[in-house]
Amino acid sequence: MNPSATRSSVDTVSGLLDNLSGIGRDVRRGGYTRPVFSTPETDLRSWFISQAEQRGLDVTTDRNGIIWAWWDTDSGVRTDAVATGSHLDSVQGGGEFDGPLGVASALVAVDILRSRDIRLRRPLALAVFPEEEGSRFGVACLGSRLLTGALDPDKARNLRDPDGNTYADVASAASQDPRFLGRDPKTLGRLGVFVELHVEQGRGLVNLNQPVAVGSSILGHGRWKLSVHGQGNHAGTTLMSDRRDPMIAAAKIVVGIRDTARNYRGARATVGRVQPVPGGTNVIASRVDLWIDVRHPRDDITATLVESIHLNAQVLAAEEDCTVTFDTESLSPTVHFNPRLADRLSSMLPGAPVLDTGAGHDAGVLAAHLPTAMLFVRNPTGISHSPEEGVEDQDAGAGALALADVLAGLLTEEGDAASPR
Repeated sequence: MNPSATRSSVDTVSGLLDNLSGIGRDVRRGGYTRPVFSTPETDLRSWFISQAEQRGLDVTTDRNGIIWAWWDTDSGVRTDAVATGSHLDSVQGGGEFDGPLGVASALVAVDILRSRDIRLRRPLALAVFPEEEGSRFGVACLGSRLLTGALDPDKARNLRDPDGNTYADVASAASQDPRFLGRDPKTLGRLGVFVELHVEQGRGLVNLNQPVAVGSSILGHGRWKLSVHGQGNHAGTTLMSDRRDPMIAAAKIVVGIRDTARNYRGARATVGRVQPVPGGTNVIASRVDLWIDVRHPRDDITATLVESIHLNAQVLAAEEDCTVTFDTESLSPTVHFNPRLADRLSSMLPGAPVLDTGAGHDAGVLAAHLPTAMLFVRNPTGISHSPEEGVEDQDAGAGALALADVLAGLLTEEGDAASPR
């Protein structure tokens, strides 16, 4: 279907996002809480489908729950599509722009391309990836990992959320058949290049006084679960000298993680979640679970830092007569985006700086399978994963225009120049 047959106007990114401002508001934490398969997240997915259909795009949802909106009737047989998009799920109490900015910008970019009467030489696909944040099931970029085969489908099916629900059960309730999760070479094979626009999660553009940047790389990062095992007991009857309290050991370990990370230049280590078991106020915990996020530009240093954290945790736990177990939940090596494609973007966006990022993205997962690139839009606060995250309307417009310019350059050329390998 020709999008020009159904729409003649150009929406604004801020206008589209205003339509979403009431969905998933978190009155307790502030910001937004939109975990995968929640009512807010499914409402946003329905919104995207409606917006894509209004633009005459052909919308499908693949076996891994990724929504694809295609501009080109040959999209099912072509293998060189230009794809863009992002995600709509959020962390708990997250910001307004992390994910939705890229989705709204992709829709506006379609409007801009249509207004220019662009003649496509290749298909265009808009994508919405599920569970990018990993806030519900603990594995970031879950949809793109399944698509590319980076995540075992049996592991995905058996992931559990904090309430004990499996991914398979929740997916089934959302009308997705979990039997068919896993690598999808047919869908992946349609793509020739992927460009993701995202709010910058830092102050690089603020410091450079620029609205848009081209991404160069994603720091290597991973998530680990560390459990401290002690002896559960009564808070009122157990003398301090008789305790094997894993909470005390856990507190020492959290401080130790910070101190250890400071020994490695450029490293970031965070304990973002602590869960005592059973969790009663008048109960000495029997176990305390910590979830650790570690990042560094060099993968060997990430591995060394994680090993140091584990060894130090064992020592600190032993001081409280406790023990630890340590498991890897996800690990992504440092990703350097395709240099030829990055150069192409820089040539199409003269003056745009080139920045790396410490945040993970679906573009980083796809990078092992096709040329990928990223655009970052200025965040005046430099804060993300928080209600203080922000994007000015003018910068949002500049980002959508930059994305449209990039897509126009890629969509109107053919061959190796358009899909650098």
